[in-house]
Amino acid sequence: MKLKLAGGGGSVELNDSAFATDFNESLIHQVLTAYMAGSRSGTKKQKSRSQVRGGGTKPWNQKGTGRARAGTIRSPIWVGGGRTFAAKPRDYSQKVNRKMYRGALRSMLSEMVRQQRLQVIKEFTVSAPKTKELLTKLKELDMGSSVLIVVDELDVNLLLAARNLPYVTVTDDEDLNPVSLIGHDQVLMTVGAARLLEEQLV
Repeated sequence: MKLKLAGGGGSVELNDSAFATDFNESLIHQVLTAYMAGSRSGTKKQKSRSQVRGGGTKPWNQKGTGRARAGTIRSPIWVGGGRTFAAKPRDYSQKVNRKMYRGALRSMLSEMVRQQRLQVIKEFTVSAPKTKELLTKLKELDMGSSVLIVVDELDVNLLLAARNLPYVTVTDDEDLNPVSLIGHDQVLMTVGAARLLEEQLV
C-alpha cells in the first residue's frame, strides 16, 4: 500500500501484510487484557493465624471461667488475630503467543491507517529540548493533543520536549505496545520506524 507522507514530500510504500490486514477485535481484546494483566504487581499479602505473632499458649482454662473456650489469641475472630482467608502474592500474567501479539499489532496499525489516525513522516526531530517547538511542529502537521510519536532511534531532545505534555508519548519500534497504541488518538511514525516494524511484523 502507498501512504502519503505527512508534511508533504511524496509518499511511502508500506507492506500490506503489516499495515493493511483485517481488523480482529477479539484478538486485540485478548492481547490487551493479557498485556495489562501482566503489568499488575500482585503483591497483596495478609497473615493467616499461623503467621501472626504470639498465641502460643491457651488464654485461659477450658472450663470454670464462665467465658467461651479459646485456644489462641490469634484466632481470626479475635482483634489482632490472623485473617481467615489470607491473601497471598500471585502472578496475574497470561500467556500470549508471539504470533498472536504480532497479529494484534498488525490489526491495530492497519485499522489506524484506515481511520486516517496514523501518519508517516520522513523524520521527526527537534533542534532543542523545547516543548514549544514540539507543539509548533505537531500543529503544522495538524496533529491533535493526544499523539504517540514512534521513531526508529530515540532522541534526547525529543524525549525532553515531550516530557511536559501529558498526552504526547515518544517511543521507538522496540517499545511499541498495544496499550500505548490504543491510548492515543493519533500516531506519528517515522519512515525508519515503519520499516523496522515491517521486519518485525511480517
